[in-house]
Amino acid sequence: MNGAARRCDRRSVPGVVRSHRALAGAVVVLVLLASSLTSCGRTQQAPPLALPVNALASVLLDADGRVLTVLQEQNRSVVTLQQIPTTLQDAIVAVEDNRFWEHDGVDPRSIARAANANAEAGELIEGGSTITQQYVKNAMLTPERTIQRKVEEASLALSIERNYSKEVILEQYLNTIYFGDGAYGVEAAARSFFGVPAMQLTLAQAALLAGLVRAPGTYDPRANPNRAVERRNFVLDRMVAVGRLDATAAQAAQAETLVLAPPTSTLMDQQNSAPHFVDEVVQSLLRESDLLGDTDAERYINLYRGGLRITTTLDPYLQFLAVGAVNSVLPDQVRNPRTPDAALVTIEPGTGHVVAMVGGSDYYGEHSYRQVNLARGTGRQTGSAFKPFVMAAALEAGVSPTKAYSAPGSITHRLAGSEPWTVTGGGLGRATMAECLVVSSNTCFSNVVLDRAVGGERSIELSRRLGLDDASLDANPAAVLGTNDVTVEDMASGYATFANDGIHVPAVYVTRIERADGTLLYAHAHRQEKAIEPETARIMSDVMGQVISRGTGQDADIGRPAAGKTGSSENNVDAWFCGYTRQLATAVWVGFAEPRRDSSGEFTPVSMTPPNTPIEVMGGTYPARIWAAFTRAASEQLPPLPLFDPASIPNATTTTTTPGSSPLLAERVQPPERRRVPAVAGVDEADAVGELEEEGFVTEVIRVPGRGRTGSVLAQSPPPGTQAPTGTVVVLEIVSGPAATGRAVPAVVGLSTIDARRRLLDAGFEVIVAAGTPTDPTTAPGTVIATAPPAGATSRDGRVTVTVAAEPNRSIDGG
Repeated sequence: MNGAARRCDRRSVPGVVRSHRALAGAVVVLVLLASSLTSCGRTQQAPPLALPVNALASVLLDADGRVLTVLQEQNRSVVTLQQIPTTLQDAIVAVEDNRFWEHDGVDPRSIARAANANAEAGELIEGGSTITQQYVKNAMLTPERTIQRKVEEASLALSIERNYSKEVILEQYLNTIYFGDGAYGVEAAARSFFGVPAMQLTLAQAALLAGLVRAPGTYDPRANPNRAVERRNFVLDRMVAVGRLDATAAQAAQAETLVLAPPTSTLMDQQNSAPHFVDEVVQSLLRESDLLGDTDAERYINLYRGGLRITTTLDPYLQFLAVGAVNSVLPDQVRNPRTPDAALVTIEPGTGHVVAMVGGSDYYGEHSYRQVNLARGTGRQTGSAFKPFVMAAALEAGVSPTKAYSAPGSITHRLAGSEPWTVTGGGLGRATMAECLVVSSNTCFSNVVLDRAVGGERSIELSRRLGLDDASLDANPAAVLGTNDVTVEDMASGYATFANDGIHVPAVYVTRIERADGTLLYAHAHRQEKAIEPETARIMSDVMGQVISRGTGQDADIGRPAAGKTGSSENNVDAWFCGYTRQLATAVWVGFAEPRRDSSGEFTPVSMTPPNTPIEVMGGTYPARIWAAFTRAASEQLPPLPLFDPASIPNATTTTTTPGSSPLLAERVQPPERRRVPAVAGVDEADAVGELEEEGFVTEVIRVPGRGRTGSVLAQSPPPGTQAPTGTVVVLEIVSGPAATGRAVPAVVGLSTIDARRRLLDAGFEVIVAAGTPTDPTTAPGTVIATAPPAGATSRDGRVTVTVAAEPNRSIDGG
């Protein structure tokens, strides 16, 4: 007969009922024993019952391998029985289950004692559980106190004892029980209360921990030190009584003063440096990753109890710089209602690694809305930051960057089946597509997107290939020009594709997942796709480089090759700067996260204009400054690489697992050469046109009345000396005859320079443009603020001087 059979062959019940008052308790004893014996007979041939795995914390690591945060439900560190001192083992056994080494998992003597106590109380107040039963209760069963639950507990305890040694059971128990102070298991308890591993516990410390098991709150040494010491001393006396300790050692331990380690937060409680990044990783693993299970419940259990080591892409130094850049430009975001919120995402173009993320400020503060990740979510309106995707779509369709489009101060498009679409901002008269991007002309780009070769659908489709994969993007022309909502991460990903010669690498947050035993569960495999031709990406980089050097993004100048684009949504609700160097692509959004009540009591988005903000916030202000502060600091240890390298092109196969290179293509479209516009004022029309075309420029002639020789150039735009790409349209004003005299000057104050000039020229006046400072600081640059003679007066010599608002380095459309 084997050991299990011998244990199940016990037929007699000891006479342990000591009182008639214990009749009810005796019934419990009989039920439990009968159940136990039945269980023995029923499960003797069954496979061994598997012990549950103790919950272990999973750890998120940054890219340097340092702990970013701990994901766990319980503060627990699992150790082997050999790592637990025998004094602690003996103390636990003495006070919790002195007959542990003798019984079969259920102890009739303990049950009888508990039954007597329950009968006296008239209710179930004591269970008489063995260590094995306590382990079953803590690790395998729900906590209700019913006879049915006690029967199930006894049955499982007997099954475990038949299949596992006492040492295995004790080890599991000591790693499972709760000691208070958030500590599960002896290792966590030792470190929590005494700041040492379990093996370094003294006898007095071991006895104190053993005394906590019965009632961790009652005997909490921090809250109730006197009661905890009394309980410790009781445990020591108990150890002597059962022969586990001699009296002398017990007395010495009882004389020790209680000294606790200072309370410290667990890693689980500590505030990490990238809370929104951590949230995104956790939600991604719970929501999408089939690596951790097929159901939400399986993924949750494995993530929070599986002891995983998850290596992420976060660069701790770049994260520090990102937070610092936001705070340097927008200090006191929490307390100052005039300071808007900000979000930032940085991606390595060649790897897709998300290396920094700021999803807002004050994540750990009192307002729960600040835990919302502003870098993700549903996105915000992009404004002019979307224009590069439109231009790239045009280039892909064969449109030259030097193609000229009409760019008036205001234009109304009447589209079939739609309401009239009025666009304002960016009066250039007529300009190339490239120049329109540099100065962010809205009217020009409305004509680009309506070009039959381009269109909204093509623009949206291209943007998705580059990384803006939100299916809700609208191809309506107005939406394409800036009213679509896009996340900060997707904008960073899209611009990273421009930086990577048109090769898109999806955003990556996690590179490696290992189990607690070191087994590799997941290793990220690099993926990349050709989104656009390298030549297209390079032209875009050249033009967006000019956005920083001379256009709307001059506050983003970092003194090394970089490219980017500003963006502002309607009423200055959202402001963007998205840009890149060869090594890093970063998108920055600024705006108020929460709407506010307007004068009618309705919640509306907050316009970033005075008095809501100290300044009128556009893409070229706060966002560009944050981008520059971060990118300048992040690039200090990096070489200043050119935006594109003609000697190296990444492999552009549809899908690859490793980055590669390919030979140079035989022919490539290079960015247009930049040349100085010659001075042709006073020159005859034919000679002027010839000289300009010889330099590679395109001419457009406007005939105007004025003083001077008929047929000669009266004025030119761009002005002489301007460095412009070959193919740029140079508008020549040719004298058609004498200027009008004695006519009333039309009203042009409030119009753009271009529109005012055209209206005056149409009326037959010679126009002279002068710069002036407006009395209203919100007046847009290029707006006419005065004329001489004033409107309604007559000009004796046929001339009208137009004074326009001038402010250097400011966007035509606020983009």
